[in-house]
Amino acid sequence: MTKILVIEDEESVRENLLDLLRAENFETMTAENGKVGIHLSTSFKPDLILCDMMMPEIDGLGVLTAIREEPLTATIPFIFLTAKSAKSDFRQGMDMGADDYLTKPFTRTELLRAIMNRLNRQATLKMYLSGSNQPATQTFTPKMQLLEMNLHRVIHQKKFHEFEVYYQPIVDIDSGKMMAAEALLRWNSPELGEVSPGEFIPVAESTGLITAIDTWVLETVCQQIRVWKDMTGKSLKVAVNISVLEFNHPNFFRKLNEFLEINNLDPRFLEVELTESMIIQNANSAIAIMNQLHNLGVGIAVDDFGTGYSSLIYLKNLPIDTLKIDRYFIHNVDNDSQKSAITKALIQMAHNLNLQVIAEGVETEFELSFLRQNKCDAMQGFLFSRPLPAAELENFFWNSISLSV
Repeated sequence: MTKILVIEDEESVRENLLDLLRAENFETMTAENGKVGIHLSTSFKPDLILCDMMMPEIDGLGVLTAIREEPLTATIPFIFLTAKSAKSDFRQGMDMGADDYLTKPFTRTELLRAIMNRLNRQATLKMYLSGSNQPATQTFTPKMQLLEMNLHRVIHQKKFHEFEVYYQPIVDIDSGKMMAAEALLRWNSPELGEVSPGEFIPVAESTGLITAIDTWVLETVCQQIRVWKDMTGKSLKVAVNISVLEFNHPNFFRKLNEFLEINNLDPRFLEVELTESMIIQNANSAIAIMNQLHNLGVGIAVDDFGTGYSSLIYLKNLPIDTLKIDRYFIHNVDNDSQKSAITKALIQMAHNLNLQVIAEGVETEFELSFLRQNKCDAMQGFLFSRPLPAAELENFFWNSISLSV
């Protein structure tokens, strides 16, 4: 299991990182300051270090210096976490031997992409230095080594049958009935077996292969909505996650519109999910594309909301329909006063803007009760259902769907 050391003095950021990393099955260790982090880097022997740049006593640059001077830790991949935007600060850290940096706030996908990029490059370097075609240590598994190569094979040989779209129900909190579903991608590789989206999506994004994958998912979902419509006379609204590369592709809107027309679909039953960071990166361009989608009638949701705050200023100007509160804020929300306050504020703010609110990652009755008391509109999570193949979704849940024809 890959081991990651998190050195971060801000407790809320540190706990958020731990939740994200543990959800992806990384082994973790944390340090609340640079001094403890330096000590743990030798005793914990991590495969990668995430370190805040600004800390009291010993800052991130001091930690990096100490780690690079110690032979046992000198080659460990090191990623800075920073809220600073000055290019000189980044340059200084990279010149001192850092491998990468993440600017706060960052999304789950951005974090995993940075981690996988560093681990894959480290594994490749170790293989090269060992003169072997196999990993130099057991830390980097054959699955990790072959992942990018197999993604290229799937895309270039058009073997999209290795992928399958699963659907996680989105449930109306008041009635308990399924009102929509979110499309989630799964990959069952003949060589690698079942590969977690947390592993292959960041690699697909970093290599540019994600655009072909997104196009296939979008086309597949539109076809599936049409199949359900023909079978039952009812249309199920489905939300599809779109990557930043696909969203900004010149042909994105044309392709989406084409899939709707080919399948004779009402655009209201397709929803595009975007992340905060996608919108923040180039707000004017993002809003222009979102207006096109909105005018067509396609729904727009902002996913993982609450993990970044700089987009709040744009929220009232965005043509969006749905706000999805990130699972980090939902986990244990009934017992965590800080999460409780933030979640209540997000629900109220969204309703003031006439937006639907969906809570992600609901796993307990206590969390559901909290959301019901605070007038959240809908939820998705293991409490109701895990993501399901299309056949299981229609067989098990079809009688509970409450939708307009």
